Amino acid sequence: TTVRQNAKFKTIPKLKIPNVFLMDVLRPKLDKVLADLRADISVIRTGRATPALVEDIEVEAYGSRQPLKALAAISAPEARQVVIQPWDRSLLPAVEKAIQSSSLGINPIADKDTIRLALPMLTEERKRDLVKLLKEKLEVSRIQVRRARDEAMKAIDAREKAKEISEDERFRQRQDVEKAVGECNKKIEEAGASKEREIMAG
Repeated sequence: TTVRQNAKFKTIPKLKIPNVFLMDVLRPKLDKVLADLRADISVIRTGRATPALVEDIEVEAYGSRQPLKALAAISAPEARQVVIQPWDRSLLPAVEKAIQSSSLGINPIADKDTIRLALPMLTEERKRDLVKLLKEKLEVSRIQVRRARDEAMKAIDAREKAKEISEDERFRQRQDVEKAVGECNKKIEEAGASKEREIMAG
């Protein structure tokens, strides 16, 4: 297939095109798996305070549901305390209600124009439960990565079968896929190990 370009450029070699397109599809899929995982495990409560615990809690404000981070300044001034300061004081009751309705299991304390959350120490049993939850989320991500890999490999094999690429090109493309998948799996394991250390330290 001829690719129209500026006069000084020649046609892009056909065998190079499929892999560029394939990786352009695969990499965003793998990046999304990682981004979703990191967002998902950031809200797993550890014994240590962090704004990520509450920033995505949805609050009824101005006629719609909005993430808390869009409505307030959130900080963790102490190891076991989160402080939330809505920019509009009239939203304090709505923020308090949203936190009470969330899965955090922490009772908010309203103090003038701020809300404070005191994080209790995690019991050993609770730590084990959280680690189990973490591992379940990691496995979901691994499955998504395997699915993306399998789709890419099938696409490569189909291209070789259709004589769109050579056997050598098929081998090279499969290597590229394996490399990208390996890097993604490594990052999944690193994210999981880091979160597990946080949980056990709590």
